Amino acid sequence: MRILVIEDEPKTGDYLLRGLAESGFTVSLARNGRDGLHLAGTEAPDLIVLDVMLPIMDGWQVLRALRLQEGGADVPVIFLTARDEVQDRVKGLELGADDYLVKPFAFAELVARIRTLLRRGPPREDDVIRIGDMEIDVMKRKVSRQGQRITLTAKEFGLLHLLARRQGEVLSRSIIASQVWDINFDSDTNVIDAAIRRLRSKLDDPFEPKLIHTLRGMGYVCELRAPSAPDSGASA
Repeated sequence: MRILVIEDEPKTGDYLLRGLAESGFTVSLARNGRDGLHLAGTEAPDLIVLDVMLPIMDGWQVLRALRLQEGGADVPVIFLTARDEVQDRVKGLELGADDYLVKPFAFAELVARIRTLLRRGPPREDDVIRIGDMEIDVMKRKVSRQGQRITLTAKEFGLLHLLARRQGEVLSRSIIASQVWDINFDSDTNVIDAAIRRLRSKLDDPFEPKLIHTLRGMGYVCELRAPSAPDSGASA
């Protein structure tokens, strides 16, 4: 099994590199976020151990970009960081991390968590995501409904892909903003609402049933609903 460690602190990085290799893993080490993201795309690791406070790109940015890049949506990621506040742990897990371990740490515990995630195995994302009559060809970045091709911009595709691969899950505006735009928006911004409106105009307005739904005060969800199940809030 191949593990990618993204850690800038020299002693910690070398310790992880040596210890994980002695535990039977093939290990690569990146010293900054940009190089780590590059290795994640070229080496196809089975799991990533990721620090938060990294040069060039921090761990939050690396994870956001990883989850949107080809082949990176389902790679297990463990945050290993000195950031021990509850809000940091929540942020990491909401961004898509599979585990969060605070420094200082016991190496045996890290290895146990790694082996648990690897035994579970990442669910491989289908090349084609289907929700009702909608098809998303992830590799070719093509979308259709009822056999009709729908042309989307890169951001619109990224937004739809996020909603579709987490179908049935309500996503807040802040999560959508961080994962699709890689920045944090104020909670009262209409940027996300405007993007949803544009996506709906192409994906939902010409077709029935509607697939993108608003939950007032909570966010958005993409799912096929029974005809009797109305939106919980006004459409954005």
